[in-house]
Amino acid sequence: MSNGEEAAGAQVADQPPMSKSEREDLQRLIRQREKVLKSAAKQRSAELLADFENQMGSMYSFDQDEVWANATEVAEREVAKAQDRIAAQCAKMGIPERFAPSLDVHWYSRGENAVKARRVELRKMAVTRIAAIERKAIVEIEKGCLDPQTRIAVAGLTSDAARQFAALSVTEMAGEAEPPAAEQLVSANTLRQRRFRQRQVTLRNAIEA
Repeated sequence: MSNGEEAAGAQVADQPPMSKSEREDLQRLIRQREKVLKSAAKQRSAELLADFENQMGSMYSFDQDEVWANATEVAEREVAKAQDRIAAQCAKMGIPERFAPSLDVHWYSRGENAVKARRVELRKMAVTRIAAIERKAIVEIEKGCLDPQTRIAVAGLTSDAARQFAALSVTEMAGEAEPPAAEQLVSANTLRQRRFRQRQVTLRNAIEA
């Protein structure tokens, strides 16, 4: 147990215990906050996806920006001069005007998102990335809510053994920082049940000690 955990345990022990109704009210409040924060994370994901779709679907006109308009005007003048030179050379070479090559300038209102197949690829990548950001945010929210929930639970415990068990960190309760490769192949529900049984055994041993 770390010094911080020992200090927290001692502080809880020195304070008068909270009533059961107080603990239940606080637990409900924390759960409600967790729910709201998770909803906010989902809302943010929706906003990010909407912003991506808006950017991918946007088309830009050359005259909607002063710099773009000036650059287009300069390019058109230069291309026109070059085209006159090409036409003059074609005339010297005896190439009929209708068969003569030409030079032109074009404004493309979109980039790679002009191609449908590429838009599909970009959308898949965006959805995957946003989902990963949301999952990370939810994990952080759950971690942030775990500490106050633990403190509230400890405040209602009466034995040192129970307090000592509750003070264990998530890593200590799991037994290792990361599950082994074989465990990663087990379904999430099965893994949760297995770890729950392991915690029950640990708690029983702590109480009987």
